Amino acid sequence: MKLSYQVYDLPLKHTFTIAHQSRDVQDTLIVKLEEDDIYGLGESTTNPFYGMTIENMIACLEEFRPVVESGNWETPEQLWELGRGIFRNNPFAQCAVDLAAWDFFTKKQGKKLYEYLNLDPRKIPTTNFTIGIDTVEKMVAKMKEVDWPIYKIKLGTEQDLEIVRELRKHTNSIFRIDANCAWTAEQAIRNSEELVKLGVEFMEQPLGKDDLEGMKEVFKYSKLPAMADESCIVESDVKKCHGLFHAINVKLVKAGGITPGLRMIHEAKSLGMKTMVGCMTESSVGITAIAHIAPLLDYVDMDGAMLLAKDPARGVTITPDKVTFPDGPGIGADLL
Repeated sequence: MKLSYQVYDLPLKHTFTIAHQSRDVQDTLIVKLEEDDIYGLGESTTNPFYGMTIENMIACLEEFRPVVESGNWETPEQLWELGRGIFRNNPFAQCAVDLAAWDFFTKKQGKKLYEYLNLDPRKIPTTNFTIGIDTVEKMVAKMKEVDWPIYKIKLGTEQDLEIVRELRKHTNSIFRIDANCAWTAEQAIRNSEELVKLGVEFMEQPLGKDDLEGMKEVFKYSKLPAMADESCIVESDVKKCHGLFHAINVKLVKAGGITPGLRMIHEAKSLGMKTMVGCMTESSVGITAIAHIAPLLDYVDMDGAMLLAKDPARGVTITPDKVTFPDGPGIGADLL
């Protein structure tokens, strides 16, 4: 078994702004596991908010190299457990390895990942398309550029309600809003009363991730369902979110890959919560991996590659009506 990796800069079509950061380029690390002419690819993007850089991801991969190249593992789950200690503080790097391991493993099985997991690709929910914070005029232009049935609207400004009101004038599509921790409980409850009238389906992470008391109030009084994102990063967070949020958004990159992501989804379902998997502006490598587990979900946010000006990979093709997977077994994404 050979471990290798490559760094890519992913240029975005538009400056992408959320409540706590803006970017024009997204750095990403693509990992390759190869043996006997079979290889698997995985990916993780960087994120300054979580302190994840190319440098610290590579450092973890190099520490893990002897373990993965020893070949003393048979399944992705086994490899994930072997990396638990090394990747304890860097789940982003572990995600890239885990996705590559699932790609490699299911290729050896001669099955697509969704086939191995006994999932029906016809049951994939329609992804939303994300509109980052900008001037209202530019946000409207972005919607007109990509006509889509569901938009996720990034908020966290002094004019949040005005933005949604104006966007609503230009489309009948479903809205989802994501405040990225920017509101208080009082703001979230008050805003929900207006947002529900504007065709908003749910609000994602309205409060800071540790404002549990505030979320109790939002959960009780909000007119909209609340979905956890920053409050639900790893497996132990799922139970903490029960009774505070109606749903969780699992980010494979933040959780450490498909292996823990599947466990989080099943636990949330057992608690009666709805589930979503979101992306971190990955290329088609990471997005295609998400698509394979999407039949498990109530909602999905896998528009990352659609936001790129240039994608270094090819993989799943997404339209409002259909998700088309690459030919062949495994996850199936490949570098151009």
